[in-house]
Amino acid sequence: MTKAIALATELLPVLAQHAAKADAEAAFPHESVRALRESGLFGLLVPAEHGGMDGDLGDLVDVAALLAGGCLSTAMIWAMHCQQVDAVVRHAGERLRTELLPRIAREGYYLASVTTEPGKGGHLLSAHSALLTEDENLVVQRSAPVVTGGEYADGFLITMKAGPDAPSNRMSLVHLDRTQVDAQVVRGWDAMGMRATRSVGMRLSGIAAGHQVIGAPGGFREIAIDSMIPAGHLAWSSCWLGAAREALDGLVALIRSGQRPRGISPDSDLVRHRLARARIDLELSGAYLLRMRDEVLRRRLAGSPFNDRPLHIRLDTLKVACSELTFSAVDRLVQLGGAMTGYQRDAPVPLERHFRDLRSASLNYSNDRLLTAIGALTLLDGAGPLSWAP
Repeated sequence: MTKAIALATELLPVLAQHAAKADAEAAFPHESVRALRESGLFGLLVPAEHGGMDGDLGDLVDVAALLAGGCLSTAMIWAMHCQQVDAVVRHAGERLRTELLPRIAREGYYLASVTTEPGKGGHLLSAHSALLTEDENLVVQRSAPVVTGGEYADGFLITMKAGPDAPSNRMSLVHLDRTQVDAQVVRGWDAMGMRATRSVGMRLSGIAAGHQVIGAPGGFREIAIDSMIPAGHLAWSSCWLGAAREALDGLVALIRSGQRPRGISPDSDLVRHRLARARIDLELSGAYLLRMRDEVLRRRLAGSPFNDRPLHIRLDTLKVACSELTFSAVDRLVQLGGAMTGYQRDAPVPLERHFRDLRSASLNYSNDRLLTAIGALTLLDGAGPLSWAP
């Protein structure tokens, strides 16, 4: 067992203890996030030379799945922070890495992602708001309808059009520390599920130094392809799978216990069939997640590029498949639990919360957008090779 897995296992009861209250109040899970910060897990992907845990995306997959079994909202907050850290580690200049990475490892400095924008939604590879220059500094004026945990972030990674005359797809990624930005909440968060993520709307205004641009000016596309997309799809899928696995394990434990609802018999063929279908959904999700985890790790180790069509199709397929299959599994469990065990908020197993949370999975970077991209690439690539070797 790795140190990260041991820490996540130790913290799991903390996340589970606070999950229901944070969900009911749509409140940021301060206690759970504080525990993660103090454990050092916010520095999971920070290299050892900067004081971090020197983990990789395989560790991210394992820890995210574990944490999501306690609280999916908290796990997603942490996983999206790690997605931002990965971009800093792989693409920031030496000065920013030296300034920022030790703080992430030592203090649990929390990085929030600002990629949504009015008029374009969550489309990652375009921006409307442009960076402006003032002397040698950069002026950031940015509105975002969704910023997960933005009220409580220590810093932000913000996508901006590279300049007023740049096309919308020529973007820069800019870091702003909380002390450099006026961050105003302009819309609250009273959602069906994922309520504790506090994914509020914000307006950000600030001044960044030139070295706070991550990667080359206008070069965000490379960062997205190399880091944000693979890390994001792996992290999100792990969170969804971890929550759905916890729902299945919880219901199975209830059925096997002395508190089993009278209408759910372990000897019933219908009960067994529904459990089997849920398990198959999760087996398929988990197998594809681990296969894509291995491919991404192998490519990173070999220094192979991430810009080929088959890989794009498979990464997008991972997100679509896991978002749909994990929700399908929990939907089946709610049906099996019935009105009292599956549908009540005070039921022994929080299937109702898992159902609401996982309903968001297909909306978190919309599956419709990804299906359009997969279809367009399939017209060029066909079924592709059976072998997934790079």
